[in-house]
Amino acid sequence: MKDKQALVPEALLDLVTTSLDDGKAEDVRILDVRGMTSITDYMVVASGRSARQVKGLKDRLLEAAREKNIRPLGVEGETVGDWVLIDFGDVIVHAMRLETRDFYQLEKLWDQSQVAGVEPDRALDS
Repeated sequence: MKDKQALVPEALLDLVTTSLDDGKAEDVRILDVRGMTSITDYMVVASGRSARQVKGLKDRLLEAAREKNIRPLGVEGETVGDWVLIDFGDVIVHAMRLETRDFYQLEKLWDQSQVAGVEPDRALDS
C-alpha cells in the first residue's frame, strides 16, 4: 500500500489541472521542481486571455479546493488579475494573462536545461 502522503501532491495536482481545464485556461504546463527547490513539488503555469478570466480561474480553483476542504497557504495578486499565485504547499499555481506570462517566462526560469551540466532532454523531468 502506498504512503498516503505520497499521493497528496499528485491528487492536488489533478484537482488543479482539472479546475484550470474547466475554466478554459490556455497552455497549462506542469513543472516538476522537486529536485530544484524545497518550497514545492510542482508549479503549474496557466494563461488566461484577460484579467477577468485569470480572476475566474482563481475563483474556480479556490472553490474546487474548498469543496475538498483544502485551504491555500496564500493567494497573491487576486485583485488585479494580471498574475495570480495560489500556494497550496506541494503545488503552486501561477495563472497569468498571456502578455504577463510571455514577459516573465517562468518556464525558462525553472528549465533545468539552462543549468550548466544538465542534459537538455532531461529538462523539467526531475
